[in-house]
Amino acid sequence: MASDLEAKAKEAFVEDHFELAVDLLSQAINLEPNKAELYADRAQGNIKLNNLTEAVADANKAIELNPSLPKAYLRKGTACLKLEEYQTAKAALEIGASLSPDNPRFVNLIKECDKLIAESYTTIPIQEKTIARDDNPKDVQQQDDLPEKPPVAVNKPKYRHEFYQKPDQVVVTIFAKKIPKESITVEFGEQILSVSINVPGEDAYVFQTRLFGKIVPSNCRYEVLSTKIEIRLEKAEAIHWSSLEFTKNVVVPQRVNASSVTASHRPSYPSSKQTRDWDKIEAQVKKEEKDEKLDGDAALNKFFREIYQDADEDTRRAMKKSFVESNGTVLSTNWKEVGSKKVEGSPPDGMELKKWEY
Repeated sequence: MASDLEAKAKEAFVEDHFELAVDLLSQAINLEPNKAELYADRAQGNIKLNNLTEAVADANKAIELNPSLPKAYLRKGTACLKLEEYQTAKAALEIGASLSPDNPRFVNLIKECDKLIAESYTTIPIQEKTIARDDNPKDVQQQDDLPEKPPVAVNKPKYRHEFYQKPDQVVVTIFAKKIPKESITVEFGEQILSVSINVPGEDAYVFQTRLFGKIVPSNCRYEVLSTKIEIRLEKAEAIHWSSLEFTKNVVVPQRVNASSVTASHRPSYPSSKQTRDWDKIEAQVKKEEKDEKLDGDAALNKFFREIYQDADEDTRRAMKKSFVESNGTVLSTNWKEVGSKKVEGSPPDGMELKKWEY
C-alpha cells in the first residue's frame, strides 16, 4: 500500500535516512502517481541529498497535480534558492505565502531572496583557486600513487541531444521522432532547463540540467517538429558556453561581441570529423520542414501554426479566444470582431452542437 510506504518514509526522515526516504516515496509514487504530496515529500528528500534539479522537478510535478499545495512551493523555492535561481525561488515562495500566510518560513525565505538578488547585481571578481600541497615530497608521491577509481557505467539515454550556440542564444535539440506535443513539457528557470516526455505505454523521459550560464526564461521557446524538439535559450549574458551543463571549475567566461559576427564570417562549430556551419544546416533543415508535404490533420495543423507564428499580438489573441470559446469550431483572426463578445460555436453542416451535462 502506498500509505504504508509513505509512513515508513516519514520515519526515515526522522532518523535522517534521506536516501531510504526517497526510495520509499518513489515506490509509493509508482502505486499512486497522481498524489501531489508524495512528490512534494520526495522533493524534500532530494533537497537533503543535494539533488537539487530532481527536487525542482518533483516540486513542479506536485504543483501541476495540486496548485494549492503550499509545501510544493516551499520545496521549489528552497531548491531554487540553493541553485542560485533567486527570481524563480522568490516567485514560488510568494505563491506559497499567499496560500499559507501564517507560515513564517515563506516570509524568511523571501527576505533572503531579496537580499541575494540585491547582492547579485554587485560584480564579484573571480579569483583563481590555488592548490595547497605539502612540501614533503613523500606526501606528494603518496598522492600521485593513489589508484584510479574504476569507471562507472552510465545508462544510455532514451533520446540523443545536442547543442550549439550563437552570441546571444543556445539551441538545444532532442532527437525524438513523432512525439505528440501534448506529451512534452518544457520548463525554463534562470539557470535550469527541464524537459519531460510522457507517452502513454512508454517509459517517461526526463532531461533536466543546471545550465552553464543564466538565461532569460521569458524569451526562451521551443518547437516540436516531426523528428526532434528544438529548444532556443536566450543567454542572459553574451558569453561563450564551454558546455551545456554547469561546471564547478572556475573558468573566466569569454565574452562574445555579437556585432563582430557578420554575414561574411558566420560562426562554425567543431566536430570530431569536420567543421560544420550550423547556421547553414539549420536553414536547410527549416527549408525541408517547410517544404514537407503533409496530409489531413497534420497539414491543417501546420497551416494554422504558420498563421499563428507570423501573426501580430491582436491576431493571436483573436485566434485563441475564438477557438476556445467556440469549442474548436471557429477560428477568427479579427480581434475587433471577436474581442468584445463571446464567440458562439458553429458546427459543420449536418451536425448539431450540444452542451455536455455533468
